[in-house]
Amino acid sequence: MDFEVQPVAFADLPGWADDDPGPLLAALGRCRRHVTEVKAYKTGTLGISVADLMPAFEAATSVKTDDPMAARAFFQDQFVPFRIDGADGRSGFVTAFYEPDVSVSALPDETHRYPFYRRPLDLIDVDMSNRSTGMDASFAFGQKADGGVVEYPDRQAIEEGYLHGRGLEIAYATSVVDVFFAHVQGAARLVYPDGSVRRITYAAKTGHPFSAIGKLLIERGAIDAATVSMQSIRHWLADHPDETQSVLWHNRSFIFFREADVDDPALGPIAAAKVPLVPGRSLAVDRLIHTFGMPFFIASDSLTHMDGDKPFRRLMLALDTGSAILGPARGDIFTGSGDEAGRLAGSVRNDATFYVLIPKAAAARYGHG
Repeated sequence: MDFEVQPVAFADLPGWADDDPGPLLAALGRCRRHVTEVKAYKTGTLGISVADLMPAFEAATSVKTDDPMAARAFFQDQFVPFRIDGADGRSGFVTAFYEPDVSVSALPDETHRYPFYRRPLDLIDVDMSNRSTGMDASFAFGQKADGGVVEYPDRQAIEEGYLHGRGLEIAYATSVVDVFFAHVQGAARLVYPDGSVRRITYAAKTGHPFSAIGKLLIERGAIDAATVSMQSIRHWLADHPDETQSVLWHNRSFIFFREADVDDPALGPIAAAKVPLVPGRSLAVDRLIHTFGMPFFIASDSLTHMDGDKPFRRLMLALDTGSAILGPARGDIFTGSGDEAGRLAGSVRNDATFYVLIPKAAAARYGHG
């Protein structure tokens, strides 16, 4: 591994005594139901397995969720905190994501012209067993062709009509930019004219690498790197309608969705861990390194706008992943659903210290005790 984990005490976690991790207890219980009734999570290279986590999953159901002291005591009893240190000495880094609300129509009209698509039948999963020679190893999806598997048509090809006429449209939005940012977030709540709300969540993607349009605009000198945010990118796109389409096509990756009911408005969409995200408490991590269901304590002195101008210090649960979330101390914070959650998420690009909580029974493998 190109990083190390160093055991520390809970007293060494800045702000631990003031945090209320109660909302994570129910989430641990939902993880337990999934891994026992459906499928276990894959073990990341750090080596924490579902078997290691199961005692905490099971014990969480008997703890009062409305008692911050009891919640902290539960984590102190079940886990040992370890600071994640990168081999290059760099600190961790956090961004944030949210679930946007998008006004849509079930059918296209003069204003609703931009569709959300279901997964097409000709999109196939790609792995070592069927990957064609020369196909980039990053592609997890492709298209069957004579002689092997090829890249699936990209964002530009799809938006120029590649999928037209297949009946894959879920709903139609009024703005291609709204659709694009729903792709970036990986989920959305669709608001129909009658006020009804349906949720869409990630189903698959074309396989092309994610290319950040914010980075493109910075390189062009269109946006200041010091102030870049989702809001500043949206403002630039709104001010440059003639360039919008070509900028969006720079990101060749295209996301397909599936429909889901909004069972609990207080929770977010079901993400990669197959349980609902908890607003403000769910973290997307590098799933090749970390196992879903692992708790992380995140401390950032510079991230202050999410907690009443106080530095961010919060226990979170690894419940999602993302193509841009790479490395042992890299996380994406789920801020919730709707416009306010979008405002909170849009400007998060902060250095942070990552502490991973390892189950006590496994902690000796990492130098504790």
